[in-house]
Amino acid sequence: MQILRALALVLLTLASAAWAAEPVITPEVDRRDVRLPRIPSNDFTVGGFVGTYATQNFGSSLVKGLRLGYHITEDFFVEGNLGRSQVTDASFRQILPGGIFVSERQKLSYYNMLAGWNFLPGEVFLGRSVARASALYVVAGVGGTKFVDQKHQTISFGLGARVFLADWASLQVDLRDHRYALDLLGKRQNTNNPEFTLGATFHF
Repeated sequence: MQILRALALVLLTLASAAWAAEPVITPEVDRRDVRLPRIPSNDFTVGGFVGTYATQNFGSSLVKGLRLGYHITEDFFVEGNLGRSQVTDASFRQILPGGIFVSERQKLSYYNMLAGWNFLPGEVFLGRSVARASALYVVAGVGGTKFVDQKHQTISFGLGARVFLADWASLQVDLRDHRYALDLLGKRQNTNNPEFTLGATFHF
């Protein structure tokens, strides 16, 4: 009797091992090669802007220019700007014969290199169902301004807002101050020249 029990136990063990060795489902799907998509980083930016440039003592005038930038991280970026405007001394010509400038209109151009910080990233809702990524940022840096055939070292700083229309395009609104020393009215003084611009930027 004990021999039969032992034999039955051995047969049961062998049957369990054979059952466990056989797969319940045999896969028949061929393995395919997966290619990872190349997603652009969009770290570089290029764009243009237009707005008003208020030259201290000489009023406001149209300004336009180009900008090129690079986003180091999601929070920090660097940016280079080139801008041009025309300044008039028409208000002085009403008082002083001949005015201040040789001709009534003088070209003003500037360049700068700025460092920026996106201190408040978020979203802007356009209606109830459309949301766009946005950011508020501050910038500061140095550059140069050429005005009335004189070159002036310039400190620029300001703040702005960016709204993404797509992954590759955004709109920017900027308020900046360009500070440099100027000597046109008989006394050298540091001038503040605020600038307000609206621009489009493309990311690649």
